[in-house]
Amino acid sequence: MKKKFLRILVWVGIVVACAVVAAMLWQLFFNGSLTVHAQKWLQVFSVVGMFMLPPIICGILWNKERNPFRWLKMDQGAHWSLFLMAIGIMVVALPGINLLAEWNSLLPLPNSLAAAEEGAEATIKAFLQTDHFGGILANLGLMALLPAVAEEMTFRGTLQQIMAKSHEPKVQVHTAIWVTAILFSAIHMQFLGFVPRMLMGAMFGYMFVWTGTLWIPILMHFVNNAIGITLYYILPENSNADTFGAGTTWYIGILSLILTSLGLLIFYRRTHKQ
Repeated sequence: MKKKFLRILVWVGIVVACAVVAAMLWQLFFNGSLTVHAQKWLQVFSVVGMFMLPPIICGILWNKERNPFRWLKMDQGAHWSLFLMAIGIMVVALPGINLLAEWNSLLPLPNSLAAAEEGAEATIKAFLQTDHFGGILANLGLMALLPAVAEEMTFRGTLQQIMAKSHEPKVQVHTAIWVTAILFSAIHMQFLGFVPRMLMGAMFGYMFVWTGTLWIPILMHFVNNAIGITLYYILPENSNADTFGAGTTWYIGILSLILTSLGLLIFYRRTHKQ
């Protein structure tokens, strides 16, 4: 327990130091500008500084061979069929996630949090505005690929492993998965989607444990982000794709949750046999 606590302190210290450096670099290059272009670069500096560099540094410190990707379990893959199954489960889960988000949105929020939600949504829409294909690819990199890799390196690769590495019973692994999932959802500061994001984080956590590779949750995370961004561009503005599975199509959301649960069970049995 003492070693675990010390590692968390080390990780926090590294995150703070990297965040300060990232903020200084952004201030140096953009002088505090609040244009969309500058805010996109702030996003890059923040994600790399807070979520990508600290896991790499921690991996260098804590791996005997000084190989951070081995510590993060990014030096190994899985059978191609598991990657396909993971993509399928993520796609099937989307209507269920929309249904859970609708239920979550019924919870009342203080005015300050409601204002923060509106501000975050406005920022996302501003980031998505582009009139050329290169801009769409850039947004997929900035808002889908980069967060998927960096956040999984931090939450599943680092925090979950720190909390799960002990000589205590297997229940410790489950505790690590759920605590990490709660932190993963809370860090986004978008509480109208807290519950579905937490459950999605737990799903990523179990996938990480079952497969022993971080690339499976990274792929699922990317697919979730990329589908939302792609639908924004290819569907009409009033299509309400983010409510498919909720509202009048709630039965599709229920079916999605059932099929996702079955898919996870099949995936677990497949990896357990291997």
